[in-house]
Amino acid sequence: MTSSGTRPRRLSLLTTVSALLAGSLLGTAPLATAGEETGRADGPAGVVVPVQTTGPAAARFNLIVLGDGYTAAEMPDFRADMERHLRVLWSIEPFASYRSYINVWAVETPSPESGVDCDPALDSPRRDTPLDMGFWGRCTPGSVQRALQADTAAARSLAALVPGATGANQQILALANSDTYGGTGGGVATASGSNPVSPLITPHELGHTLGGLQDEYDYYGRGVPGAPYTGAEPASAHHTLLTGEEMAHRRVKWWRWLGERSESGGVIGRYEGGLYSARGVWRPSKHSIMKTLGYAFDQVGREVMVRRIAERVNLVQGHTPDTVPIGDDRDVWVDTLHPGGGELSVVWRINGRPVRHPAGARFLDPRRLKLPPGRHTLTATVSDPTPFVRDPAIRGSAALTRTITWTVDPSLPGAPPSREEAPAVFTTHTDTAAPVGRTAVVYADTTHPGARTPAVRWAVGGRPVANPGNDRDLDLRRLRLGPGTHRLTARIAGTDTSLAWTVDATAPVARHEVSPPLRTVRRPGRPVEYVHDGPFTMRLTARDDRPGGVVTEFRVDGDGWQTYYGWPTDANAPYLFTPGGTVIDGLVYGKLGTHRAVPWDDATPDFGTHTIEYRSVDAAGNVSRPRSFLATLVPPRPFAR
Repeated sequence: MTSSGTRPRRLSLLTTVSALLAGSLLGTAPLATAGEETGRADGPAGVVVPVQTTGPAAARFNLIVLGDGYTAAEMPDFRADMERHLRVLWSIEPFASYRSYINVWAVETPSPESGVDCDPALDSPRRDTPLDMGFWGRCTPGSVQRALQADTAAARSLAALVPGATGANQQILALANSDTYGGTGGGVATASGSNPVSPLITPHELGHTLGGLQDEYDYYGRGVPGAPYTGAEPASAHHTLLTGEEMAHRRVKWWRWLGERSESGGVIGRYEGGLYSARGVWRPSKHSIMKTLGYAFDQVGREVMVRRIAERVNLVQGHTPDTVPIGDDRDVWVDTLHPGGGELSVVWRINGRPVRHPAGARFLDPRRLKLPPGRHTLTATVSDPTPFVRDPAIRGSAALTRTITWTVDPSLPGAPPSREEAPAVFTTHTDTAAPVGRTAVVYADTTHPGARTPAVRWAVGGRPVANPGNDRDLDLRRLRLGPGTHRLTARIAGTDTSLAWTVDATAPVARHEVSPPLRTVRRPGRPVEYVHDGPFTMRLTARDDRPGGVVTEFRVDGDGWQTYYGWPTDANAPYLFTPGGTVIDGLVYGKLGTHRAVPWDDATPDFGTHTIEYRSVDAAGNVSRPRSFLATLVPPRPFAR
């Protein structure tokens, strides 16, 4: 797709709000209609439905999903399409690790007619739909067929129905009721709802719209190599005219990642082609999601996406008031966000010097500092130590680092005790309704009544587990839980107030099936080997012990993992491997061996033996151990005269 403008690794945890917080909206019941909220009698009716609630809308990044061209009778199709798109999105980094930052809302807007404009051709019918979505850039002859665009003003009007969501903390995704391949980035990210590849279009278009990333295609019109690049050094973070040596010497672009194994396969380096040009400009990876759908964001794009997600929230969700000096008679505390990829860091300092304090603790008793009379400066610096970011400018930005400052004066009189002090209760926490995976980071925040912040005690199967330092987060990876189901609890110390989760520690089971080979070879200690002398198919399936969607992935010869989606023309068909790949609408799919994306890439067959690995990710975030088989491609026998 283009930055102007398809039915078919690990997941962070869905979170919820147990107490009614200002601005929070809970449950799955419809919230409002357009007429009620805007007063526009002629405006499209829209019903807001919470899909994933991780906290108050005003304090979260809100992904607002709109559907266009779905009639009232087809609204179940919209919900099913949206679920497929989200299932894949949560399996892709950094959305997987930062899922707990994101609320998801659907604005359901039944359409008078089914479908969208100019689908699939310019002379196809025009449809009466709320967002006026259409292919060919909304039926523009000079555009390209895959450019699926929406009326931005109409989309923003519907998104405005979500209370607490603003232009600064939201992202709109519009799904079209179509099985034609297409989508765009820009003011609104779009994707067709039901093409087999469409769930892979969504993260690509969010790369454009949310991340500001550019296409890494070496073409604009399908099947035609792009003209050589003749411009100046691109502003794009992931395109350059520089050599690797020049990047390293000048310390610009992706120099910090050079030589690293790419998340999308291969290594981070310098690969020619991008910005719709086949020559004269270079990108970091041979294939990333911004070039070939189904692969991951490489490290360069992922770093950009982390910043753009984090910019839409505040790492510090609440803290002891800092507007007036405080005494040392009460705890000083900060409440933070809780990324699924690992805990945030909290460092306390007094008068600029680090305080010896349990690592990451969210509260501090000033009395232990034994401060002399006078005023002192106490700070808490909250930062995200994610390995996804190496640029110190990004790490030090407000997106990933926040500091709260208090003036502490031990001579100030203490606050008078309350006769009826409210008991501590849990506020935001990991969703208790859905199972959590065995590698999840589970969290539970509390209120802060009285002079001391209550501690949170954790237990698995009734047995206490140590969780020193930050007691608000529990990283289950440390516990090394065995397969099966476990009961996890969090209790506010000194009370009977508790939460409970089911830990699903059993990974899904992935299976493969290939078309009949010439022969099957089984050797002890080696994966099964299938010998073929031409095209063959691979069907991947997955089974989990619990309800919920499963995403399956595969890779060839250790290259990047690709999301399995069936076949581009039929989600129910198996994936087809051929010696040179299959050309579909100007793109190449299924070349065995070295990846081939476009017709002008090398089509030389890679005869010999190849390793194909596959795995699955379940709804709780459990990743199955990769399984594999060998595929040996033998050249055809010479024709005997």
